[in-house]
Amino acid sequence: MNEYPGRGLAIGLTPDGRKAVIVYFIMGRSENSRNRIFVEDGEGIRTQAFDESKMEDPSLIIYAPVRVLGSKTIVTNGDQTDTIFEGLDSQKTFEQSLRARRFEPDRPNYTPRISGVLHRLEDGSFNYAISILKSADGRPESDQRFTFSYAPALPGEGHFISTYMGNGNPLPSFEGEPVRIAVEDDLDGFTERIWNGLNPDNRVSLFTRFINLSDGTYESRIVNKNH
Repeated sequence: MNEYPGRGLAIGLTPDGRKAVIVYFIMGRSENSRNRIFVEDGEGIRTQAFDESKMEDPSLIIYAPVRVLGSKTIVTNGDQTDTIFEGLDSQKTFEQSLRARRFEPDRPNYTPRISGVLHRLEDGSFNYAISILKSADGRPESDQRFTFSYAPALPGEGHFISTYMGNGNPLPSFEGEPVRIAVEDDLDGFTERIWNGLNPDNRVSLFTRFINLSDGTYESRIVNKNH
């Protein structure tokens, strides 16, 4: 088990080929990072302080991880969700929208910005792309930008990416292609398996969603360590 993947997202398709799947989770080592919950926000979600009195710097930890724009759903680990939403809404591509952003300015980690977008098509299929923006092995003077596209999505399969490869100081950024994962038909069972697979000391919140490809309706689950 990766003790500290940081923040992670996954997109995929259920084995029956009927529902798109989105996963997003956050973990934390500091009290400020752990003092968070997910709450619903329109068709998406946002992070929120669990105890407002303990909130320190909200700049990199309070944002909307998931937003919906018509037949597209966006999921990211930061406020680039809004950048992508606005870009797509003005007819820019996913990659073009992210050109305006860099990795997070949290020296010495320079946390990567991981982002995903899925597009539900009229024929009942969908495709998706996953992006990572990171520094050049911890050197902030250079950007590394990678986008991985999956079209069409394959039943029972998804792809996962996280901000870090594991614990450390500084934290090592994710490397390589998104990891292929197995997707299940049962939302509750799938959610439970992911939550139980996260380090119990560091896990903070988890969001999962199944989107019906025939009509766009969806079912979501939120798990917060803080109640």
